Formats: sequence, structure tokens, C-alpha cells
Amino acid sequence: MQKAIRLALTLLVVAGMSVTGVVAAAQTARSSKSATVKRGIKSHHGKSSRRSVRRVRGQKSPTSDRISEIQSALAKDGSFNGSPDGKWDDATVEAIKKFQGSHGLNPSGKLDAKTLQKLGLGSQTAGLAPPMPPVSSSSLTASPSATVPRRQ
Repeated sequence: MQKAIRLALTLLVVAGMSVTGVVAAAQTARSSKSATVKRGIKSHHGKSSRRSVRRVRGQKSPTSDRISEIQSALAKDGSFNGSPDGKWDDATVEAIKKFQGSHGLNPSGKLDAKTLQKLGLGSQTAGLAPPMPPVSSSSLTASPSATVPRRQ
């Protein structure tokens, strides 16, 4: 009987140690997982992988090619003196202000949708109205009561 009790106690101690090891391993895995996600490192879980990347909010600055295009349009209008160099400098900001003031826009010197439209470089719909929902095909078909009978 004492052998059975010793065996049972040994098994309980071993089981307790393994449970403690599993819990510690799970906590270590959890903390290392959150550390990798915070650092933006890819972590693989089964088939899918997630990457935590912090997105920069706000408007991106125009490329040098786009700035050259804007400067060319300002030069055609007579607001910009000089050759387009692709650099957003004080002369470009002053030319934007001059252009905006002469075209009834707020002369802020900042590039916005309406300024780009007036320069001929923007979207034809930007800043005019909120986006419209797409038209569904069911709204295009007329109901039977609304159809006009054909003459024969």
C-alpha cells in the first residue's frame, strides 16, 4: 500500500510540474508574440500571417515629377516665373497663392483639390459633391405599371 501511495504522490508531483511548465511556456509565448507584433515583425500562425504596420495618417507629399507638372501649369498661367525643377520651394508656394487669388480660391498656398482642378491637373469630380452610391440594376428596370404600352 505504501508503494501505491508513493507512486500516486510521485505522479501528482510530476503532473503538477508539467502543468506549471506548460503555463510558463504559454505565458512566454504570449509575451514574445505581443513583442513581435509591437515591433512590426511578421509572425506566422498556421496558414495565415499578420503584420502589424503603423500607417501614417494625412496627405502624402507630391513626387518631384508631380511638382514639376504643377510648376509647368503655373508657368502657363503666368503665376510661376522660372523653370520647373520639381522642388516645392518658396517660389512655388508664392505662385500657388498668386494663382489661387486670381482664380477666386482661398490663397493659402497649399495644394488642394480645387486648385488642382483649376490648374487642369485634378479630378473632374473632386470636391464637388459627396460620392454617390452605385446604381443597382434593379433600379434601372421599370416596374410593369410604369411602362407605356406600345402602339401598333
